[in-house]
Amino acid sequence: MLVELGLVEQRYKAVCDVLDGATVTDVARRNGVARQTVHDWLRRYASGGLAGLADASSKPQSCPHQMAPEVEARVLELRRAHPGWGPRTIGHRLGRDGVEPVPGRSSIYRCLVRHGLVTPEPRRKRRSDYKRWERSRAMELWQMDIVGGVVLTGGREAKIVTGVDDHSRFCVSAYVVARATAQPTCDALALAMRRHGVPEQVLTDNGKVFTGRFGPGTGEVLFDRICRENGIKHLLTAPRSPTTTGKVERFHKTLRAEFLTGKVFASVEEAQAALDVWVTHYNTERPHQSIGMVAPFERFRLAASEPVETTAPAPAKDTAAKTTPSSPTPPSAPATTRRVGANGLISFASATYRAGVWLAGQEVTVVCDGGLVHLQHRGVLIATHARRHSVDKQAAGLRRGKPAKDSVRRPTPTAASVTRKVDSSGNVCFAGAHYRAGSQYRRRQVQVAVVGDMVEISIGNELIRCYPAKHDRTREHGALANPGGRPRRSNAA
Repeated sequence: MLVELGLVEQRYKAVCDVLDGATVTDVARRNGVARQTVHDWLRRYASGGLAGLADASSKPQSCPHQMAPEVEARVLELRRAHPGWGPRTIGHRLGRDGVEPVPGRSSIYRCLVRHGLVTPEPRRKRRSDYKRWERSRAMELWQMDIVGGVVLTGGREAKIVTGVDDHSRFCVSAYVVARATAQPTCDALALAMRRHGVPEQVLTDNGKVFTGRFGPGTGEVLFDRICRENGIKHLLTAPRSPTTTGKVERFHKTLRAEFLTGKVFASVEEAQAALDVWVTHYNTERPHQSIGMVAPFERFRLAASEPVETTAPAPAKDTAAKTTPSSPTPPSAPATTRRVGANGLISFASATYRAGVWLAGQEVTVVCDGGLVHLQHRGVLIATHARRHSVDKQAAGLRRGKPAKDSVRRPTPTAASVTRKVDSSGNVCFAGAHYRAGSQYRRRQVQVAVVGDMVEISIGNELIRCYPAKHDRTREHGALANPGGRPRRSNAA
């Protein structure tokens, strides 16, 4: 007659078999379990007797990494004070306040859900499933658009011509206008270029103030003409595709939530003054989630340039220029310069150091400080490496480069110079020979001068390239006699 044993009885029989001399392996095989399970039954029987073999909850007795009550209270306090802050922003603020350890993003989210401060949402796609793109460095692309919502007294509404740098999310334009027509929009672009320099590309939608693509006429609009005269490539989105300019659209969401909501301004000038204060806070102090919780200025200053003269018309009104970083002082430690290769590496004293692929073609300053090698780009520290080169070769490596300065300024040349436009390959043509200017200067006007046996390429007063002359010197007179390039070229200076 078969008798069905309960789980506790089966476990007790297995324990008795082991205590009677059977091996744990044989007992585990007969009961169809692992050896570790039999050992667990023996421990539970030794500590709790027969009652210890009963099923018990698998919940741990304690949770060492559970959020401390003080931290949980601080999370709830931050959320109630700033309803628009999410888990990442709250975690970043906890780290700045010295909380150790900082709870994870999911832990903060569960804490907010537990206290009813966040409504649970259906599971969305994982963050890794989204495809994102951005330019490799600042000043390569600006996204520009127009947003409304600036309420004035009397029920009037003004608009803002906005622009953000694609790589750094730095706000380059926040220009309040009574009506977003062509002239004020172009005034905003001109003001942004005078403050921050000329970008390589500008991305906009197909609004009539930006392009005549869908307009009744066939000629170019003022915005297109300004881009062409300053060597800027104007990119347009596909029709009904607002996600293409997603970064400036996301900036509009932040602008409405943190600045425009609930505010009424007496005039356009008052709105502009208040907006300038907010933009300064956004650019220099407010941490941005998309760039690693740092302020946009930390990225944008790597490509910060001096204000330039543009061919755009002067704006009707101008606000105070944004604060720009002062020129860095030359390093006191031994320093020199190197050009970054296409693979992002530099060579110094027979050793290689990584600067980053995004700086390919750029010059960096190499500072040797004891056992460390610092790499700087335009006065900003970009990398620090332990010294890998031999000390005996360091002096020779320092002599090879140029003097370590933030930028090499070209004195006013006594020799004749000509203006040439850099082609799409980053080269300029002079006297039948091609000289490399750099991909970052494509479609921009540069000055070419012959000084002795050297050919100098510069933009304004800044020397960007210097090469030994490789052209036919007999053709030099003809090239210098045509300072603006060939007359038949429509894009000559």
